[in-house]
Order: sequence, then C-alpha cells, then structure tokens
Amino acid sequence: MKPITEQIKEKPWKGWILFLATIVVVFFLGLLASSIIERRTEAVFAYTPKIEHSQWEPRNEVWGENFPRQFNRFLQTEDQSFHSKHNGSAQRDMLEEDPRLVILWAGYGFSKEYNQGKGHENAINDMRNILRTGAPVDGNKSPMPNTCWTCKSPDVPRMMQEVGVAEFYQGSWESLGAEIVNNIGCADCHDAQNMNLRISRPALVEAYQRMNKDINTVSHQDMRQLVCAQCHVEYYFKGEGNYLTFPWDKGTSVEAMEAYYDEYAFKDWIHPISKAPMLKAQHPDFELFQTGIHAQRGLACADCHMPYLNEGGQKFTDHKIQSPLNNIANTCQVCHREETTELLANVYERQDKIKENRDKLEELLVRAHIEAGKAWELGAKEKQMNEILQDIRHAQWRWDFVAASHGGSFHSPIEAGRIISTGINIAQEARIKLSRVLTSYGYNQEVPYPEIETKAQAQKYIGLDIEKLNADKKRFLEEVVPQWDAQAKERENTYETKNL
Repeated sequence: MKPITEQIKEKPWKGWILFLATIVVVFFLGLLASSIIERRTEAVFAYTPKIEHSQWEPRNEVWGENFPRQFNRFLQTEDQSFHSKHNGSAQRDMLEEDPRLVILWAGYGFSKEYNQGKGHENAINDMRNILRTGAPVDGNKSPMPNTCWTCKSPDVPRMMQEVGVAEFYQGSWESLGAEIVNNIGCADCHDAQNMNLRISRPALVEAYQRMNKDINTVSHQDMRQLVCAQCHVEYYFKGEGNYLTFPWDKGTSVEAMEAYYDEYAFKDWIHPISKAPMLKAQHPDFELFQTGIHAQRGLACADCHMPYLNEGGQKFTDHKIQSPLNNIANTCQVCHREETTELLANVYERQDKIKENRDKLEELLVRAHIEAGKAWELGAKEKQMNEILQDIRHAQWRWDFVAASHGGSFHSPIEAGRIISTGINIAQEARIKLSRVLTSYGYNQEVPYPEIETKAQAQKYIGLDIEKLNADKKRFLEEVVPQWDAQAKERENTYETKNL
C-alpha cells in the first residue's frame, strides 16, 4: 500500500478529506475538554459552602443553602401521591382497612388512630394531627411522653444537647411542642463540618455499647443503614423517665427481644378484654432487613431508598427517601434485568403471601382476646389464665413484629413467614387452653365473634368516644399549635448563621 503522502499527491481530494476530518475530531475533543473543565468548576462551586452554621442548626432550609440539590429532593418527601398495593406514601386509614386492629390494640393509643406512614417532610404535622398524642388544652396533658418526639425532628438533638438526654425524655409530649417544629432532616444524619454520616440519637450508640461493639469503627456502607437504624427499629420507653432503649441485649431476633422483655416483665399496656400484658412492636425494619437476602449481599437502606442521581454533571444521593417501587429504574433495575411489571409482581407475590397468613393470625388473636374475656367473666382465676395470657402476648408480639415493619414482608419474606407461622402455633395453643378453661366453667360452645366490620363498630365495641376525641383534637390544632409555631419562629429568629 502506498504511503499517505503519495496518495495525496495523486489524489489531492484525499488530503482535503483528511484535513476536514482532523478539524472535526479536534473540535469535538475541544468540546469534551471544555465540558470536563466546566463540570469540575461547577463541582467546586456546588460544594463550596455559602453559609456557616452549627451542628445544632435544626432548620433544613439553612443546610439547604449549601446543598440545594439534596434539599430540593428532600422537600419532595412531602409527596403523598404514590400508592402501591400494600404501602406507599399516600394517606391511608389502616384501622378502616382492617378493623381487627382496633381489637388487638384495645386500651392502647393505636386503637384510636393508625395511618399509613408518609414521607419525612410530614413528620411534625402527622405527630400533631394523630389522635394518639391527644389534645392537650386547658392544662390537660398528652397521654404520650416527650420520648415520642425522638425520631421526628433535628430539633431533638438540639434539645438533647441543651438540656441533657435523660431530661429530654421526661415530661409529657406537649411540653416540648414549641421546641420540636422542624421535620426530620439534615442534622439528623450529617456532620455540619464535613457532611459525613453521623449518629445523632444516643439509643443506638448505647445499644452498641451494651453489646460491646464500637459504632465508631463501622464502615461507610454500614453507616448508610445505621443512620436509618437510629429510628427504624424496635424500641421501648424504659422506667419512669421513659428512657428510649433498644432491646438488643440478647440479640435482635424476635425471640431474643421477647426474652429481653419477659426477663424484665416489661409491658406496654394491659389489654382490657383479655387482661394480657401486651407488647407493642414499633417498626423493626432494621432487624428484619438484616435477615434478608439484600442485607446478606451487602446492600444498605440508602442503596434502594436513596439511589444516586446525576444532575448538572453532579452525582449525588437522592434525598427523596421513598419506596423503591416508585423509582424502579434507579433502584431494582440497577441490579435486576427483569421488566418493571415482573419486578412488581415479584414484590407483591411475597407481600400477598405474608399478608394471607398474617390475616389468619389476626383472626386467631381477636378470638383469643374475646375468649379470654369470656373466661374472666365466668370467674377464671389468675393461676388458670397466666400461661394463656403469656401465649397471647407472645403470639401478638410476633404478629406485630411483622405487621409494624415497613416493607418487612419484602425485606425478609422467609423470616417474616417463619415469625408469623410460630405466632399462629402459639395463638392456637392459647385457644386450646382457653377452651379447657371455658369447659371447666360449663361453657362448651363457641364464644361469639364481635361485629367489627368497620372501624366505627370496632371502636364502639371497645368503648372509644371517637367524636369527642376528634372534637378535642380539632380545638387543639386551632388553639394550641399556632401558639407553638409563633414561639418557635420568635426563637429561630435569634439563631445565627454566617455568610461565607
């Protein structure tokens, strides 16, 4: 083949083609270089702080001045439009959907109102609006302690720093109403100096210490789930001071935590029908997730609920914390190659099967409570009932452990199924023992099942005056909450920030 120079001499048009091709290549290389330089400059600009604030700054909009992309996405957690088959971010009245819950939680605040959890930007309003926190007006106190605020706001670590941890937990819920006003946000998870992930709630650190573990030595990937585990766990209020405590001393399985509670004879409340000493599971999302395949493969909460985004050449974590099912392309399909419809079907299949058995356990538990109530009515003695009441306690604990978890039937369907199945066995044992007690008192027929087809029927059955509760709450929201907000605004106007 002839050298290129000879070819050009023979056919000059080849030279022009080569010249023009070189110009085009150089032009596009220049564009690429310019884009890289521009993006690097933009990156420096994007992460150059505009203002300086303290670690205890609770206002998310202040942190958002330095990180507008993350903040703008976080604001979208207010969105309530997503409905999945079993969960989502939309407002859903779970007691209306399943009135049996009212019976299971009779005598406890959850029988008044229990709704589908919404996004983090709704945290404060949801706390104020829910009937469980009561209507503290005219000097009346809330039925809930200040500990209930713990996971709801970056004002919490601020107040803990100001008054002390144990002191924060003390008192009734309304006493900090004017202090806890900002929704879950930046200071809950990040260090103000370097934006590293940070544990801001002492209960998790204390649980690690009791297990002889050092939380300061965990990996960054572990931190991407532990900042969530500050709140998305099982916990209880310990002692007269309502000190927030994780029951992990014996382990994080449903049986280990049950043994912990039994050893201390802890109970959340006494069921008014069965008189069983009950446990209320909170939301053991972290504990159940650890037993699932995704945790075993090294994934953290943020991998699926806060996937990475690219915007303006910047890669950052999506702070619109939400169900992965509302963002399958950026979550599930990063690893899985199946179509969206197939992935959704896989999730729903697992959730449906767990719910089928969970519903069966619910029915057994309602019957057990009612039958126990009948036994007491006939004159049963504590010695006859103690073992039965312990069975009811253990069976409902297992039901609630799965029911209260967010996504537990998908995070760990095998463990969730195992827990529910053991709950069914225990509930059936309780009913067999109850039948013997009832027979001993001459009652050998089926105890009538209550007419609880609706939430209203169930709440009337357990003696709740919902109309009064709603009227009191309305007055509280109209009269007290505006005062809280006004006091908070006046206080926050004194906070100092520094422009850089």
